[in-house]
Amino acid sequence: MIIYGIKACDTCRKAVKALEGAGIPAELVDIRATPLSGADRARFLAAFGDDLINRRSTTWRGLTEEERQGTPEALLAAHPTLMKRPVIDTGDTLYLGWDAGVRQALL
Repeated sequence: MIIYGIKACDTCRKAVKALEGAGIPAELVDIRATPLSGADRARFLAAFGDDLINRRSTTWRGLTEEERQGTPEALLAAHPTLMKRPVIDTGDTLYLGWDAGVRQALL
């Protein structure tokens, strides 16, 4: 299982810890250190659409109105930390976030 996020993100760390505690190996891919490929961005956007953009993030608040008008693909390519986290790839299914529904589906 691959978890795409940021190593400093509390939610990403909680997800990794909970999954590993349940005996599910989880690899955290830090999107700052290893930016998403174009194929991964496209796959995530196909699954989640605009919900993939975190409009409550510090990165979003730092963008100009003109920058905010960009396509989600362009925004994520230029600012990887705009991605809501974590994105969890089980190999068959993608999950966004670490809410009760995702925890119930995976644990």
